[in-house]
Amino acid sequence: MRGDLLRAYFSRRTLVSLYNLFFTISRTLLTSFPLSLIMPNSNDGGADSESESVPLLDLSKPSSPISFPIKSLQYLKSRSYFDSFHFQFNRSTVPLRRDLPNNRPRVLVCHDMKGGYVEDKWVQGCENDAGYAIWHWYLMDVFVYFSHSLVTLPPPCWTNTAHRHGVKVLGTFITEWDEGKAACKEMLATKESAQMYAERLSELATSLGFDGWLINIENEIDKEQIPNLMEFVSHLTEVLHLSTPGSLVIWYDSVTVHGHLKWQDHLNEKNKPFFDLCDGIFMNYTWKESYPKLSAEVAGDRKYDVYMGIDVFGRGSFGGGQWTVNTALDLLKRNNVSAAIFAPGWVYETAQPPNFHTAQNKWWSLVEKSWGIVQTYPQALPFYSDFNQGFGNHVSLEGRQLSDAPWYNISCQSLQPLLEFKEDNTDIIQVTIDTRDASYNGGGNIVFKGRLKGDVYFTARLFKPLLQLSSSPITVSYSVKSDETFKLGLLLSFSSASHGTKSILVAPQEPIPRLDHMFLKCLVTSEQTVSEWTVHETSLVMDEHTLTEISSFCYRTENSTKASEYVALLGHISIKDHVQLLQQNFVSLPPASSWVIEAHNIELMVDSDVKGVSFVVQPCGEDGLWRKLDDSPNLLVDLEGLS
Repeated sequence: MRGDLLRAYFSRRTLVSLYNLFFTISRTLLTSFPLSLIMPNSNDGGADSESESVPLLDLSKPSSPISFPIKSLQYLKSRSYFDSFHFQFNRSTVPLRRDLPNNRPRVLVCHDMKGGYVEDKWVQGCENDAGYAIWHWYLMDVFVYFSHSLVTLPPPCWTNTAHRHGVKVLGTFITEWDEGKAACKEMLATKESAQMYAERLSELATSLGFDGWLINIENEIDKEQIPNLMEFVSHLTEVLHLSTPGSLVIWYDSVTVHGHLKWQDHLNEKNKPFFDLCDGIFMNYTWKESYPKLSAEVAGDRKYDVYMGIDVFGRGSFGGGQWTVNTALDLLKRNNVSAAIFAPGWVYETAQPPNFHTAQNKWWSLVEKSWGIVQTYPQALPFYSDFNQGFGNHVSLEGRQLSDAPWYNISCQSLQPLLEFKEDNTDIIQVTIDTRDASYNGGGNIVFKGRLKGDVYFTARLFKPLLQLSSSPITVSYSVKSDETFKLGLLLSFSSASHGTKSILVAPQEPIPRLDHMFLKCLVTSEQTVSEWTVHETSLVMDEHTLTEISSFCYRTENSTKASEYVALLGHISIKDHVQLLQQNFVSLPPASSWVIEAHNIELMVDSDVKGVSFVVQPCGEDGLWRKLDDSPNLLVDLEGLS
């Protein structure tokens, strides 16, 4: 059950999405607490307040849940974070589905956006649908949330969506300047204190559900404290591996084993002792052309644990970053080391034309051309995606719009399609994710738009799964909104050790004969109309086969040599096996009467004549199905009894 995709109902049986319920709560709280009161200052381990003269909000008291960093050793040592009202809200709810590959170079992406904690700090989302998001998870292995605070804790929205796509998430421990030197002097005073702070960091990562730390010491260290610094790195790696198997501790190339703040730009005797104690090293950005090869030679069989830094802003980076980031990536790939891409939000922060969505797709296409796809998903059933990117201007359920309010909550990202970016516009059909047009579920869809002749088909890559199928039948369903002459099917590609490769078309009807050479056979779907959407469904058995690709298949029913405008919206895709299909009504969940629902410290503005407010929690499964409203647990608040 996905807690980030629950719905809520309240007041006079009016249907709204959980996004709007949370937004209502947030707005109500903000009328009572200015932003400067909600955000704690550095003395309390959170973000700076807007005015030192304004009293601070007690972090142990209820407020609109936020993510924030820890800014002092005292706050870290005291474990005060766990006493915060916000702690429980900041725990990731999505487990990681894969470990790092050990047979190829990897891609680490370090997110640095305006100091961090912008729209993403609102744990339950906000109303800025123009906030920053990433949806190219299939091109990375590790995601680091970075800011210049002592302890940067990743907001759970990033961990949730990254884990859903198989990407590990790291927080950042950073010390810098004179303040950082003083903190290190205190932290490394004794071997015991170094171990204690390492244990505090390990506890935070394990408790909040992310996967480790980037350690960034950017200040001088007293030479006599170097042994304790090495103990800190070693102990953190050891205890974190014990508490969170598969976790990572990565050292940043900054201070040397002699205590000097001197970036080396490659792996050598001055930074390798730290590398030997942890899971990898993030090399500084100003490396020269020969340095990746030198680093690989020094690392030996751990060459993939060397992550050569690339600053997307281009500040001294090999190749210049920005729109030539592929220059550095190509070189790293040739030398068989990993890449650490810093600040891909450059596209967003510098407002690259023509718009963020297009520029983002264009920039990440450079990464794909250099490095290739590094993630294969889905790898298990059920598979479901409604292409939701974690923001939009409406929310729908089964084709019915529930809300027309803008929203941002990247925890709600579903599995993202692997759409190929085409800049030259020479393709017959343009394929994009759209958050403005109508949606079947959530707030997005894939739109196919262009000109198509009657005897021409068009295919586009959607997903690259690695689904090993059994003798149990699978059911494939998807929703489409289009003119009746425009058809949209799914082309499924399979591989087998004994039968080679084959493709099967799942479609509303068989295309004209000239198009059938692409697939083994066509399975005609059954159809059901739902709120102007057509839901297609069919079943098939592919025993001992592996599903390796899901593509769209656009065609027309009319055999015309004249091209005409083709428009179709794809609302969702779902694949489940026969057993999961039998469980689609959530029979495995306990009855509504056995649920315990509690509501604390909720403020909602309601009309004076409203006599009661009913909250209904409607669970959603991983396959995108909702429990029936009448069977969902609910809580009725009698307002008359409160007056």
